[in-house]
Amino acid sequence: MALLFLHCTKAEDTFNYIPEENQLLTEVILKTDKAKYAPGDVISFTANKVLSGFTIRYKHLNTVIKEESMSSTSWTWTPPTNDYKGYMVEIYKITDGVETIAGTIAVDVSSDWTKFPRYGFLSNFNTLSNTQISANIDMLKDFHINAIQFYDWQHKHHAPLKMNGNVPATSWVDIANRNISFNTVKTYIDKGHNKNIASMFYNLLYGAWNDYATDGVSPEWLIYNNNSHTNANKHPLPGWLSDIYVTNPGNTNWQNYIFDKTTLVYNNLNFDGWHLDQLGDRGTVYDYNGNTVQINQTFTPFLQNLKTKFPNKKMVLNAVNQYGQSNILSAGVDIAYTEVWDPNNTYKSLADIIKDNNSLSSNQVNTVLAAYMNYDKANSAGFFNTPGVLFTDAVIFAFGGSHLELGEHMLAKEYFPNNNLQMSGELKTRLQKYYDFMVAYENILREGGTFNSPVLNSGDGQLNLKNWPPVASTVSVIGKSLANKQILHLINFSNTSNLNWRDTNGEQTTPTVKKNFTLSLANSNTVSKVWYASPDLDGGASKELIFNQVGGNLVFKVPLIQYWGMIVVEY
Repeated sequence: MALLFLHCTKAEDTFNYIPEENQLLTEVILKTDKAKYAPGDVISFTANKVLSGFTIRYKHLNTVIKEESMSSTSWTWTPPTNDYKGYMVEIYKITDGVETIAGTIAVDVSSDWTKFPRYGFLSNFNTLSNTQISANIDMLKDFHINAIQFYDWQHKHHAPLKMNGNVPATSWVDIANRNISFNTVKTYIDKGHNKNIASMFYNLLYGAWNDYATDGVSPEWLIYNNNSHTNANKHPLPGWLSDIYVTNPGNTNWQNYIFDKTTLVYNNLNFDGWHLDQLGDRGTVYDYNGNTVQINQTFTPFLQNLKTKFPNKKMVLNAVNQYGQSNILSAGVDIAYTEVWDPNNTYKSLADIIKDNNSLSSNQVNTVLAAYMNYDKANSAGFFNTPGVLFTDAVIFAFGGSHLELGEHMLAKEYFPNNNLQMSGELKTRLQKYYDFMVAYENILREGGTFNSPVLNSGDGQLNLKNWPPVASTVSVIGKSLANKQILHLINFSNTSNLNWRDTNGEQTTPTVKKNFTLSLANSNTVSKVWYASPDLDGGASKELIFNQVGGNLVFKVPLIQYWGMIVVEY
C-alpha cells in the first residue's frame, strides 16, 4: 500500500482544487435558449460576462469535440447530428499548468423528451401576464426541464375542458374552487413549445364529480365497495366542490366517454399527451354487476385503447408506490412514473424502485420519481433543507432516474399548489449544477448498463467505503458496467444524520468535504483512461486522473467529494 500511495502523491499538482468555501461556480453564468435540441439544431448561448483569455470547450463525456476563444457574451454552436447525446460546455483557462473552470452548462440533443425525461410541473393557472408565464418557463428551461405536468388545470375530472357551446370557456374553477384561465393554460403550452418543452395534461384515468349523472356518466360505470352497487367507492375531499367517485377503467363505455372528452382537450389545446393519475390500491371493490374488480389489471387495456385512440400523443400513468406498475409498463407508456410513499422512505428504496422499473420495462423506459421533500416542514413557511434535497437527487440521478420537484416553486406535497417552502439561493445554484450533470452525462447515467459490486478500497484511509445499499457513516459505492466502462458513483453519507430521503423535518446534515483521497480498484483489465466528475466540483466539468496499475489494483487519486462524485474507468 505504501507503493500505491507514493504513486498517487505524484499527481497532486495536476488537479485544480477548489477551496471548501468557494465550491459554487458562479463566476460566469451560462444559459442556453432551449431546454433540449433536435439533431442539427443550432444552440444559442449567453453569458453574463466575457473573461479575457478564457476558452469555450465542448465535450461529450470526457472527449473534447471543439474549442474556441471566448470573445462575446453570446455565441452559437452546432453539435454533432447524433441523436440522444449529452454535452458539457466549459469556460476554462490554464495558467502555469493549473486549469481554472469559470462556468459550465449542459446541452441535451434528443429528438424525443421521453428518452431522457426531466419532468417539471405547473399548478397555478389563474390569470397571469405573459411576463409571469415567460419567467416560469425560462426558469424550467434553465434546469433543462423537457416536459411539464399541468397539475389540476382541468375543470371536472370527467369533463376536463369546460366548454361554452362549441368553444372552450374562457375560465372555470377546479375541484378546489381555484380560478383557471384558458388563456393561461394555452400560453404556457405555447411558450413551453418555443423552448422545446412538452406539455402533459393531468387527469385521473378514473374519476367523476358528484354531478356525474347530469353530464352523461352512468352509475353502471362506477366502482363499488359492495356487490349490490349501493355504496360507491370514492375519494373524499371535505370542503372542496366534490368528492371523486371512482369509475371502472376496464369499462369500455367509460373509456369511450373519457376518450371523447380527451378529444375535446386535444382539439382545443396543443398538449403533447396525458399524464394519468390514480388513487392507489382501493381494496376489494366491485363493478355494478357485483363482480370483483382488480383495478390494477384494468390499467393495461385502458392504456392500450388510449394509445390506439391517440397514437401520436404521449401517455404516462402514475404508479402510486408501485401499485400496478407491471400492468402499466406492459402497456407501452412513454416513461415510468412512481409517486413514492411509506414505507419506501430510505435512499435504498428510491434505488430499488428505479431498478424495479428498469426490470419491468426490460430497460425500455426511464424513471421519474415524484418524491416529496421536507414533507412535514412544508406545513409552514420556510426554506427547503439543501442537504436533504441534494442527497435525494444524487441517489435518484446516480441510479438513472429523475425527480419531479421543480415548477413555479419546489415541490413538497402531493397537492402541488402548496408552496410554503422555497429554494434558498444556494440550493437553486447547486441544484442547477445537478441538473447540468444529469444532462451532460445522460449517456452514462440513463442509457443502460448493469449495476455491479466493484471492490474499491480507500488507499489512504480517508474514506470508509461500503458498496450500496448505504450504511451510516460511510461513503456508498454504486458500481455499473457500461460497454467499455466501469462506473463508480460515490455518495458521501459519512456524517449524515439519517438515511431517510424525505428528510421530513428538514434536518439532514451537510456532508464533510473530502479532498485528495486515494482509491484502489480491483482490476485485471487494460485501462485506457480514468476520469472524474462531480456536480459539487467545477460545475460538473470532467477531470482526467493519473492512474497506475499495481498488481491486481488500479490506483488513482480523486480531487474532491462533498455529496456525490462519479469515476469512469475506460478500457
